[in-house]
Amino acid sequence: MECVFGLVGNDFAIVVADTSAVHSILVHKSNEDKIMILDSHKLIAASGESGDRVQFTEYIQKNVALYQFRNGIPLTTAAAANFTRGELATALRKNPYFVNILLAGYDKETGPSLFYIDYIATLHKVDKGAFGYGSYFSLAMMDRHYHSGMTVEEAIDLVDKCIMEIRSRLVVAPPNFVIKIVDKDGAREYAWRESVKDAAVPSA
Repeated sequence: MECVFGLVGNDFAIVVADTSAVHSILVHKSNEDKIMILDSHKLIAASGESGDRVQFTEYIQKNVALYQFRNGIPLTTAAAANFTRGELATALRKNPYFVNILLAGYDKETGPSLFYIDYIATLHKVDKGAFGYGSYFSLAMMDRHYHSGMTVEEAIDLVDKCIMEIRSRLVVAPPNFVIKIVDKDGAREYAWRESVKDAAVPSA
């Protein structure tokens, strides 16, 4: 019942993901961060099978770092997206990963960008995108309220509307979400939207 969505604003991009680790009818934890910081100015948000999600995003993160180490310059967001798409396409014909990805980044020359990459290695540059059951509601809200050149405040307000819509309309809605932003100052965590906290484990 995963929910991952993102949008591009005025000189920034935001990605949001639920934080539930679920298997079958069980919720294992509600603070799982599904948005990885690829490098100083890139974020990768992933949904799909938890093993594939963790393994593939870590693989991409390490290869992006390796490229920068070898060549002395970082990959652009578009180059990182195309590399990610290529690795998914290669795996698709061998041992496919069931992972859907939103890759957001900021480049000095081109500004913010958001790329949609699904599990069959389809790549699109988009202004807004979503995966999971929550996409039915978040895409509807973004179609209604999104406009180009949004400020951070307007974008966060739209994100909160999407989260409220998911929580109120989706029968198996995840309770918690993490919001991350990337702009000229780098990629960072912006906020959490929590309605359930994991219980502390009592000490022995």
